[in-house]
Amino acid sequence: MGLYTKNGRPLQVVNDKIYSKSGKIVGRIKGKNVYGTDGAYVGTIVSERLLYRSTYSGRRSSSFTAGNRMGTSKANRVKSALWGDEPNIPD
Repeated sequence: MGLYTKNGRPLQVVNDKIYSKSGKIVGRIKGKNVYGTDGAYVGTIVSERLLYRSTYSGRRSSSFTAGNRMGTSKANRVKSALWGDEPNIPD
């Protein structure tokens, strides 16, 4: 799966975990939503994009731990017009 943020920043997907381009942990996938290591809502996956939707900001999941990984050299993509905002994730 190729996954990007709303503004086109590339993300890495490994099993049920998502990492930033630089290899920092972003969160864990639960259904179509992604939750951070503290269990807080990070975003929703729609059409290979990770979008932040404020209507879901109160959702929580269980916390977890995960180490960082190597970065990737994937190029950015163009911005998406999908409903939602750019998620606040490490770069």
